[in-house]
Amino acid sequence: MSTPINLDAALAEEDRGAWEGELRKLGQAHGFFEQLGADHSALFVESGDTLIVTFENLDHVFEHGERLPWGFDFVQSQGWSILGLMAHDWTWYRDADMHAFFDRLRDEGFFDRFRRVVFYGASMGGYAACAFSAAAPGATVVAISPQATLDRDVAGWEKRYKKAWRRDFSNAYGYAPDMVADAQQVYIFYDPLEAPDAMHAALFHGPNVTKLKCRFQGHRIASGLINMGILKPIITACVDGKLTRTRFYQMLRARRDFQRYLRALIQIIDIDKNPMRVALVAEYVLARGRGPVFRKKLREANARLRKRGILPPGERAASPKQQGQEKA
Repeated sequence: MSTPINLDAALAEEDRGAWEGELRKLGQAHGFFEQLGADHSALFVESGDTLIVTFENLDHVFEHGERLPWGFDFVQSQGWSILGLMAHDWTWYRDADMHAFFDRLRDEGFFDRFRRVVFYGASMGGYAACAFSAAAPGATVVAISPQATLDRDVAGWEKRYKKAWRRDFSNAYGYAPDMVADAQQVYIFYDPLEAPDAMHAALFHGPNVTKLKCRFQGHRIASGLINMGILKPIITACVDGKLTRTRFYQMLRARRDFQRYLRALIQIIDIDKNPMRVALVAEYVLARGRGPVFRKKLREANARLRKRGILPPGERAASPKQQGQEKA
């Protein structure tokens, strides 16, 4: 396929039947579209010998406007094939129809048709990317803020996803850290300061696992990487097998101009212990634009510095050398 495909943007969000009909036409023309029981759908569009398998909640699919799996146009522009799995609820893909679907693809040699297979997902989708990668040994896994399991006996400390507590994580494709054992490379992106996510990440281990820390990004790392404009380059590097820790952290320097990251950073700094650091961060941000949160933090930090007899960084006079240059 050489021309990107867009669905009718006027399609009403509540008209899921029409949406399904459009995807079915797309699948019939270029691959397949299947309803996997009542809770999941699968769209396959074949374009090249690299396959990207994505997992997403259907609500997010509808938020995109084009109502296609995440990254559809990006994947297509790279000449890659895509298999997009969409959950109609917060199911964590724990469904017998999903298990049977991946069993069938594995047994039919579907994944063997491709030179490279990459499983991608974030949060619930990150869990699924890890879990179902077991159907394609040798695949690459890219998981952002994934859960290892929501089994209450294993992850009883996980309190965020009560809707999934009734799901069975002990059967097929259940415990994600075990499912990635035969993957070629597993990239786990997480914020070590987000306690539940760090605990999930700690359960993944092995020589094929690379953990990449995204400090001060919280759970919504994927949206942060998108807003910084680096998610697609990261995915491309993972697909090509060229993402190293050094390369990733070089790309992550984009967070220096990412407002959400800087806001989280300044909020976590103890202003009583480090007013100078708070002032410097606030000055950095305000020199580049507006920011009420940073302006307030700057006032508080400057007040503490003055009280301690320290001149705030923004009020310091120019050095004698600079003064001489100005007079000249």
